[in-house]
Amino acid sequence: MRNKPGYLLGLDAGNTVIKAILFDLEGNPIAKAARDGRSSCPAPGYVERDLAELWANAKQVIGQCLEKAQVDPSEILGVGCAGHGNGLYLLDQDKAPLIGIQSLDTRAASLAEQLGNENGQPLHALCLQKPWPSQSATLLAWIKNNRPELYAETGTVFFCKDFITYQLTGALVSDVSDMSGAGFLRMPDCQYDDELLTLYGLQDARHMLPKLIQPDEIAGFVTEEAAALTGLKAGTPVVGGLFDVVASALGSGAVKPNQASIIAGTWSINQVLSKTPVVDEGIFMVSGFGPERFMNIEASATSAANLEWYVREFVERGGHHDDPFGYCNAIIEKVTPKADDPIFHPFLYGSGQGAHMRAGFYGLAGWHSEGHMLRALFEGVVFEHRRHVEGLVAGGVEFGDAILSGGGSRSPVWPQMFADCLRANMSVAACEETGALGAAIAAGQGAGVFESLDEGVSKMTREKARFSPNPDLLTHYDERYEMFVQLKTAMDDFWTIQAKRQS
Repeated sequence: MRNKPGYLLGLDAGNTVIKAILFDLEGNPIAKAARDGRSSCPAPGYVERDLAELWANAKQVIGQCLEKAQVDPSEILGVGCAGHGNGLYLLDQDKAPLIGIQSLDTRAASLAEQLGNENGQPLHALCLQKPWPSQSATLLAWIKNNRPELYAETGTVFFCKDFITYQLTGALVSDVSDMSGAGFLRMPDCQYDDELLTLYGLQDARHMLPKLIQPDEIAGFVTEEAAALTGLKAGTPVVGGLFDVVASALGSGAVKPNQASIIAGTWSINQVLSKTPVVDEGIFMVSGFGPERFMNIEASATSAANLEWYVREFVERGGHHDDPFGYCNAIIEKVTPKADDPIFHPFLYGSGQGAHMRAGFYGLAGWHSEGHMLRALFEGVVFEHRRHVEGLVAGGVEFGDAILSGGGSRSPVWPQMFADCLRANMSVAACEETGALGAAIAAGQGAGVFESLDEGVSKMTREKARFSPNPDLLTHYDERYEMFVQLKTAMDDFWTIQAKRQS
């Protein structure tokens, strides 16, 4: 391990916000900058972003972070980027941006169903996941079938974080955690595979896939041009980085086999580490991120994105509240849970059980208030996390205590609801920016600061709080969860009809 003092820069590029956080070598954040990005919806189910804006925002937050930190750029020992997985980020054959599709996109829902029916089992046998609408491989197949002119122009297929790494270094690479999480790699080898591509109908796409590296492997070094634009020192090493869910697990302190990580962010992420991947068709995906390091994942876009939508559409309207999320938590705390509280389905962006599913409040009565509706929203999000956890357990994953991270972990209400509903002790990481911290830890290993990810996690993470299940509410949540599931079944025919009329 290197003894020279210094800093590590972690970047976290989500579906909405990009952040730059500078950490010291004990994991303390020194400075932070963040900027919201804009998504466009050119058609129902389409969710895209402008790649020029993504890089402009990345440049800005890096520069602002360094300006706030007031450190010598030469003291920054490494840079790592985490980014939302899946979606699809394409460059043309001249390395210019073509399109950026986010992981909330559902345009490929019909194709995912078709591929699943035709090749679902052989695909799962190779990559340990089946086709789903926002999966990168399925989206690329959709582009081939529906935008052949765009497919013909494509030179590079990679991910959100890889585009930023490319802009910093000029290197066209991707790491194994993102590529395996996107269904592009043969598992457990974590290698490209021609048979796998053929099953997607992408037998001619192998040349589009970039060089594959490990998350802590140096992808390249900050170029003179990128240094001038960001304030970083030219020659600073930049590592391959991580699928953000894996980065968040590391940044929250989960690095050893059987440790569980729950992320209440844009997506509902429920994951457990293991030395070998769990092979079960009921588990959503497995991401590999190093020798004997696999993350078994159950996930869907059904978590805190629901609260973000509520705040954007109803609370922030006209600037009514200086602290809109604080406002939501405060009015929830005034509500006493009751059996006849309304129920909310958190399916604003579909569900892992079907892109046709939609959100909704049910069972509202005249005596219910906004606090009851928000409590139902919080509860519905936790119920969908519970469904995912039950899927992991059914697949043979051992699930015990868990570490909660993501925006939902900052709530004074949500962590206790998770503990009660999941009947598990729930700890919350001290660092709120676990994705950026995980990326910084990988950068530290790549730069020789740490000898292993385990050492980096040990030195840079710590626990802030722990929540135990409230025995008085366990039966309440069990009964409410059963109602949630029954209502979902009852609504399925309606959602199916609605989806057909939309198309």
